[in-house]
Amino acid sequence: MKAKQNFALPTITSTYSGEAASGFIAAALLSANTLDKKLVSIMPNVKYKSVIQKLDVSGIVQDASCDFTTSGSVAISERILEPKELQVNLQLCKQEFVDSWEALQLGFSAFDEIPKNFNDFLISYVGGKVAEATEQSIWQGTNINGQFLGFESALSASVAAGGAGAVLAAKDNGTGAIISGSITSANVIAVLEDVVATIPATVYGKTDLVLYVGTGVAKAYQQSQAGGASGANGWNNQFNVGEKPYNFNGIEIVLCPGMSASKIVAAQKSNLFFGTGLMSDFNEVRVLDMANIDGSQNYRVVMRYTAGTQFGIGSDIVYYGAY
Repeated sequence: MKAKQNFALPTITSTYSGEAASGFIAAALLSANTLDKKLVSIMPNVKYKSVIQKLDVSGIVQDASCDFTTSGSVAISERILEPKELQVNLQLCKQEFVDSWEALQLGFSAFDEIPKNFNDFLISYVGGKVAEATEQSIWQGTNINGQFLGFESALSASVAAGGAGAVLAAKDNGTGAIISGSITSANVIAVLEDVVATIPATVYGKTDLVLYVGTGVAKAYQQSQAGGASGANGWNNQFNVGEKPYNFNGIEIVLCPGMSASKIVAAQKSNLFFGTGLMSDFNEVRVLDMANIDGSQNYRVVMRYTAGTQFGIGSDIVYYGAY
């Protein structure tokens, strides 16, 4: 039997800056499920801040006359999207990845999209970790070290603050008491009914209106549709095997793994924003082989990017969760 060959590791001295970095950063960030599927509006090239302007007009239609008569009101308000600067400073030992990389080089991998260059393999590996952290921050982020403020914190704060234009809390039957609590397969349908009932008439029926749910709620929904041959909630399992469509009363349910348990957001994709400066020269990716510096088998990865979230018109959003 042929003995295993040991291949010499490459010397890595690559530096990617500015536009050259954009491909790597974009691949990492857009691998986050919420961004990859464009479940929110993505605003690239935000260098520092971006102003989200909201226009509200009312009472503009009037009876016709020969004169120009001003009617109604026009109000312009704004929200600020300010991405937070984040970085990755990582040191790993090359030996820990030798076997994996050699398998890729020899064609043993079933994932043909993984690059066969060791340097790209490294970036792909770290990029996946960045995507995982980004997805979680988009929803659960609290602006602590390594995170940016996510939608859940912002929406919850808006509900608690109240007032004109605030995010709407899900209510019993849409008009009753505010509801919250754990979601299971036993109550998920009732909760979704209340969330949908709370959606304003001006928003209901919009083509980009969706129900954002986390993994736990998605599982509960699927379990609620299962049952005997006659199915549950009117679903006939005799003709439909496996996963049921993520659709509730005509509104698409979208899975966002970064969302925490028992949270639901009903909103238009065009009303939730993710901002980043990933296409600007401010970002950079560097892979440093320390062998030429200190003789070690370590390599360092440096990544810099910005990320942040913001919502537009709060009164068009329904939030189910803790307030």
